[in-house]
This record gives sequence, C-alpha cells and structure tokens, in this order.
Amino acid sequence: MLSIHSPLSLYAIPAMWVVSYYPVFAQSFIMNKAGVWNNVAPRGNIRLLPEKKMISPELAARLTRMEGAHLNGVENLAFFGLAVLVGNYAGLDDVTLNTACGLYLLTRMIFNYLYINQTTLRTSQLSPDLFPPYLTFNRSVTWFASLGFPFYLFIKSAQQVAAQKSV
Repeated sequence: MLSIHSPLSLYAIPAMWVVSYYPVFAQSFIMNKAGVWNNVAPRGNIRLLPEKKMISPELAARLTRMEGAHLNGVENLAFFGLAVLVGNYAGLDDVTLNTACGLYLLTRMIFNYLYINQTTLRTSQLSPDLFPPYLTFNRSVTWFASLGFPFYLFIKSAQQVAAQKSV
C-alpha cells in the first residue's frame, strides 16, 4: 500500500510537468474551440490575439495569463527535477522527499490558479488594506514559497552527503 513512507518522489517530476503544461493545454483547447488556433505557427497565437475580433479582451487576457503560468512552470521544472534527483542520490528519506515534493506541487497548483484567475491588482493582493496596490502579493508569495521546497531538498542533500563523507 502506498504511503508517505513509499518511494514516490520521482513521480513528482512528471507530475510537475503536467502542472506546468496544463495551462497551455487548456489555452490551446479554448483557442481551438473559438477557431483562433493557428497550428502552423502556434507560438504566435498569443501575440495575434488582439487581432481576433471573436475573442473578448477579457478572454484574451486570460489566455495570455495561461501562457504566463505555463512558461513560469517550465522555467521552474528543471530546478525542481534536479532537486528531487539530488535528494534521491543523497539518500534522503522518503518522508522528507515526499513531503517536499507534495508541498511543492501544491504550491505550484495554487500559483497557476492565482496566475490564471487574478484579473486586477486589487484581487492579486493578499490584503489590499495592508499592502500597496502595486504588489501582486498572493501570486508572488506563492511563487516564492514554492521555491523553498527545492532549496530545502538541495540543502538537506548537501548535509546528508557531507555527513556520509565525514564518516
């Protein structure tokens, strides 16, 4: 039976790939359904959205944010994947690896949700009454918090390898 004590952390790497690519798959589906998907030059689809009259400005903005969430996930995928591999190589225990991986994936899913759904500076803030309006606090804090988990794995791995070499 699977539990937090099972060796599951390597599965988190393809899971992060799915989390990273979900926004662009959803974006492609929406654009294809709206008849504005150009599969000949798909990387130019977002740039051409303002020219597409059948797409509302609100939907165009959401599709652009989906692209941004995807790119941010891809930018972070290698860092996370390497941290998981290093943690396994160093022999970190499964509970540590699984917990860090699970929390990372959770924060990345929250990040994607916030990135895609926040439409104004006001809704992007943790507390509009406490922080200035130029801070996109929720998404930024979630992104920063997510980075703590791979860094944690790197640090714990380095400590583990150092301890093994000193014996």
